[in-house]
Parts: sequence; structure tokens; C-alpha cells
Amino acid sequence: MPHAINNRITAKVVRVVGDNVEPQIMTIEEALKAADELELDLVEISPTADPPVCKITDYQKFLYQQKKKQKEIKAKTTKVVMKEIRFGPNTDDHDYNFKLKHAQKFLEEGSKIKAYVFFKGRSILFKEKGEILLLRFAQDLEEIGTVEQMPRLEGKRMIITISPKKKK
Repeated sequence: MPHAINNRITAKVVRVVGDNVEPQIMTIEEALKAADELELDLVEISPTADPPVCKITDYQKFLYQQKKKQKEIKAKTTKVVMKEIRFGPNTDDHDYNFKLKHAQKFLEEGSKIKAYVFFKGRSILFKEKGEILLLRFAQDLEEIGTVEQMPRLEGKRMIITISPKKKK
């Protein structure tokens, strides 16, 4: 059990709270008696407080509400989606603009972008071209995205990571 309830509470004095209860400090015996009169449970919700905080409530209902809160918190957390955009070292303007439009759409949807230039065979000799291309890409997206990681070479790929700017 995640919470101590009723006779399992070890504290001698507790702060009692609840829906139809006046918040006050009382002995554990008084608190148990008060909970018993209302036909409810005494649930220790903050054992580290001084004195520990106990709530007079229906324990099953309390557990249900805790689960519901956890679900809500989980639903609110955003899942980060990583979209990849691939360039060649000699990508022409039309292809570049086409991929730039896609990148803008991805950033507006809240996705991160991992853009990379893939070097095939001897094209690795043009790594400066690849870096210039990625920096231009980052510059074109600077209004809606923030560069998380500058271009760096990983094997035959030069990678840059861009995340969406926080909406104000």
C-alpha cells in the first residue's frame, strides 16, 4: 500500500484535513474517531510533514482520484517527434526549398528536425559544401526553430538538430 491508513498510521499527532472536516491538529485517536464517525478512512497523505497530514476520505475513492491525476499528467506530457530531412552535398535550390517548406511545417507541428547531408563515395571531399548547406538551412528556419546542435560529421553524414521555438 502506498499510503498508511487508519490503524497503520504511526504518528502520535496528525494534521487532519478533508471535505467536511475543519483542518486541525489532533491526536491519532481523535482523528481515527472523527473518521469513524463519518464512516470514512483516515489516509496519511504527507508522512514527511510536521505533523504528518492525514485526510478523512473514502480510501478507494482517494486511490481512484490519484490514478485519474496521474493519467491527466501523463496525457499532458508531450511526446517529442524527430523528423529527418536528407540532403545531398549538391542539392539544388528547388529541392532545397521543397525540403525547407517541409521542415517549416514539421517545426510548426512541434516536431524536432534532424537534417543531414549524406556523402556518397568521394563526395566526402565536399564537406564544406554540406556544412554551408546545413547552416543556410538553420538560418532560413531561425524564426521558428532553434539550433540545438551545430553541424557535425558522423561517418558519412553531417548532422544538424533543430527544435521548434517555444510559443509565447
